[in-house]
Amino acid sequence: DAGDGRLATFPAMNVEMSSSRLIYGFHAVTAKLRHDPDSLKEIMVDATRQDARARDLLQHAELQGVRIIATDGKRLDGMAPGARHQGVIARVEGGRKAAHLDDVLDTLEEPAFLLVLDGITDPRNLGACLRVADAAGVHAVIAPKDRAVGLTDVAAKTASGAAETVPYVMVTNLARTLRELKERDIRVIGAAGEAASDLYAAEWPPATAWVLGAEGEGMRRLTRETCDQLVRIPMHGAVESLNVSVAAGVCLFEARRRRS
Repeated sequence: DAGDGRLATFPAMNVEMSSSRLIYGFHAVTAKLRHDPDSLKEIMVDATRQDARARDLLQHAELQGVRIIATDGKRLDGMAPGARHQGVIARVEGGRKAAHLDDVLDTLEEPAFLLVLDGITDPRNLGACLRVADAAGVHAVIAPKDRAVGLTDVAAKTASGAAETVPYVMVTNLARTLRELKERDIRVIGAAGEAASDLYAAEWPPATAWVLGAEGEGMRRLTRETCDQLVRIPMHGAVESLNVSVAAGVCLFEARRRRS
């Protein structure tokens, strides 16, 4: 910051990329500043951004002691091809930390509230689910390592910061993980269009893991059979199903309403 609300300019620098990764967009960078500022190596901002949003980000970064580099939009476009970076890209030290389910569950001070995704391969769907999970106060999102998308840059961008705040746990055997959750007295509830029980009429305890599958295919057979109960979202129009992130929002916010 030049001291008068304008960005100071710095020369281009060659930075070692092997131990760092990029995150972009105001939501993702701001979330990182709030929750893990020590991991931020630098923030690059389009020098033409002089609006209140950019100034707020700069002030927050300055308070945290994070280095700011003013640059031009074309350079940012080259760093994140095809991405809507909004004129802000941050370099983060190291890769995303792998979340361990036991670590999450062992530190909870309230009944567990989990989202389980089975067969989600679209990174934008994953990002949207993470965003919904964050908004609903979910403690972790769980997914299998196979037949599922990882936490890619596209997913993280779509998550609008939630990829930095909601633990994303990838497990080798999803059915076994669900059984382990049940051993912890966490009720496993699957959302399925053919379920006999209506979401709004069904009952469940406070500790829950909500399982959703990909739109169209739904949950895999073994996943479905491992659930304690199945519920359906009542549909009153012509369409038969919802996008997985929309369905997750409906289920999670109904569960959040009851928890409150």
